[in-house]
Amino acid sequence: MKSDVVKRGVERAPHRSLLHAVGWASADIDKPLIGVINSFSEIVPGHIHLRDIAEAVKAGVRSGGGVPFEVNTIAVCDGIAMNHPGMKYSLPSRELIADSAEIVAEAHAFDALVFITNCDKIIPGMLMAAVRLNLPAIFISGGPMLAGRLSTNTGVEHVDLSSIFEAVGKVAKGKMTQEELERMEAVACPGCGSCSGMFTANTMNCATEALGMGLLGHGTIPAVDGRRIQLAREAGRQVMELLANNIRPRDIINEASIHNAFAVDMALGGSTNSVLHLMAIAYEAGIDFSLPMVNQISERTPHLAKVRPAGDYHLEDIDQAGGISAVMRQLKGVLNLESRTVSGKSVAEIIADCRFVDEKVIHSAANAYSATGGICVLFGNLAPEGAVVKRSAVAPEMMVHQGPARVFDSEEEATAAIMGGGIKSGDVVVIRYEGPKGGPGMREMLTPTSLLSGMGMDKEVALVTDGRFSGATRGAAIGHVSPEAASRGAIAALTDGDIIKIDIPNYKLEVELSDKEISERLVQLAEFEPKIKTGYLRRYAERVCSASTGAVFS
Repeated sequence: MKSDVVKRGVERAPHRSLLHAVGWASADIDKPLIGVINSFSEIVPGHIHLRDIAEAVKAGVRSGGGVPFEVNTIAVCDGIAMNHPGMKYSLPSRELIADSAEIVAEAHAFDALVFITNCDKIIPGMLMAAVRLNLPAIFISGGPMLAGRLSTNTGVEHVDLSSIFEAVGKVAKGKMTQEELERMEAVACPGCGSCSGMFTANTMNCATEALGMGLLGHGTIPAVDGRRIQLAREAGRQVMELLANNIRPRDIINEASIHNAFAVDMALGGSTNSVLHLMAIAYEAGIDFSLPMVNQISERTPHLAKVRPAGDYHLEDIDQAGGISAVMRQLKGVLNLESRTVSGKSVAEIIADCRFVDEKVIHSAANAYSATGGICVLFGNLAPEGAVVKRSAVAPEMMVHQGPARVFDSEEEATAAIMGGGIKSGDVVVIRYEGPKGGPGMREMLTPTSLLSGMGMDKEVALVTDGRFSGATRGAAIGHVSPEAASRGAIAALTDGDIIKIDIPNYKLEVELSDKEISERLVQLAEFEPKIKTGYLRRYAERVCSASTGAVFS
């Protein structure tokens, strides 16, 4: 066992002494040491209950003959970090989470790992660590939050965090009172769990299940459901099986399983952040996966479910409709069926075991919302390396749009203009210098997009940025524009009034400027001056690569 380096031999007496101090017994010397890497936090709703998940995991590990040791990583709540400098730290936290998991696992010679995840950057950070370490590993999430219930004169309305962001725009437009907003905010997030729509956290948890790294129900069983604790206990037991059979993450995560994860994501209309994260996981696993491959998967994958913000369903509805195994059953002709999973079953066997699909919630391929997936990548002279859009959340009338640019050099400037009524129908709001290097940290632009939606302008105004979007974003919101402005991408050359052309069906994002005009403007720009010159964000900006490659470290 790997852990023998801290357990066996006379020269390990100091190590054993320290292990005795934390409750290890000499009788356990033949038992493997299992790292339970928890992301519990009292400030993150998706993680507030993870101590209970960890206790169940550890019980499962013990029942399987292992000795569990719980350790922790950091967690950032994107909702709380939104629309202020704190959001600059969200994406960069992914790399720290991966590094910290690597450090604690290697320093203490764990034999296998259970990763307890839930929210946005924690999931991909831990997946990156899992393939980097390549120790037998399994994932268990904290599960999704239930939707909130708001009593109105016409009945009970289901609400969630995106409802609140959009309500701010309604208040600014005079469509909602401050008192109505306060009533909604009190009930929209009713308890623990990852926010209840197909936002980034739930997108990545569902993708983790489709990837093969989580057991059946990992992505959809609600946080407050007793089945979640049962699943956690089973994850603890199952990691011991993975260890006994020497099944490692790189036996499961490969090009075929990455394809499956993207396909399920496309069918569910998940968050555009999944493109960043799945590409980063592929990079860590040494898998060649490029942006054009996303479109290839999207072309073959029907859009089967409309979950918030694209529709009215929430994760609890997907769970009751059959969960991710039901989605995979409907996608049988698209998936790589021989892919392995941590359950010990192949995708084909999981699909064969699926006996129920509520096709009102999870449509069949023959009755799909569209023949193509919910996410696609646009290319053109404004985004030579690509830009990402959740087309499942774009209104039909905005799938093709042409309009004058309104250019802003930060999210704050754009938000002020929107709140002040400075954006007109037909405009294309451009927010730049918010990319991985330029932000730094590639902030999510949920506030400006939600304001536009709340004001009823999401069918009239597009938004283009080298930053990124929350999974809660809807409308013609095009992010990850690469190269970014800080790297002298074409987006840095734009000025107010430039005509931007968006053609989502044909995967195009262009500006009516010649290559010569773009080059001449870029040459005239002053050298980019970093916004932050100290601390972790300075180091992050110096090392981070383009969003087109997953914003990984060089």
